[in-house]
Amino acid sequence: MRIIGIDPGLSGGIAILDDLKIFDVYDMPIMSEGKKNKNQLNSAQLVNIIKKNIIPNGDTFLIVEQVSAMPGQGVTSMFNFGQTFGSIKGICAALNLPIFFVRPAKWKKHFDLINSSKDASRTKVIEMYPSISPRLSKKKDVNKADAILIARYFRDCRAQFNQQTK
Repeated sequence: MRIIGIDPGLSGGIAILDDLKIFDVYDMPIMSEGKKNKNQLNSAQLVNIIKKNIIPNGDTFLIVEQVSAMPGQGVTSMFNFGQTFGSIKGICAALNLPIFFVRPAKWKKHFDLINSSKDASRTKVIEMYPSISPRLSKKKDVNKADAILIARYFRDCRAQFNQQTK
């Protein structure tokens, strides 16, 4: 079973799990937009990442953190965040991939990360998968760690997701 976990957002991450093993991790692919050098999702690159990690027999699942507006966020940044989230959903639909969503509170509770620092997920992943440590050595790698935990949450709780689709 191949699981693609996504922490959405321009600074997000993508994790590929083969059952319980980490197959690969990526930063969210981005590119410059316009004269102000603002970033946007590189949808073509995201499609390539997802396509190269699909198992041909259809045993591939995609799990995305369910995001919503956050208090204190600016209108422009929330619009851009929503645009990225929508692009991810559209890409999955175009690729005919089953897509599942999980709220941050659910997967964080599963890994006992509620009310912990943002960096705690990186520490948790390194405890679970020590060999991934060199690829999560920077503070910014917390988004890749989140993607790993999102994918792992799906693996651990897959039966609950199956009931949601019935």
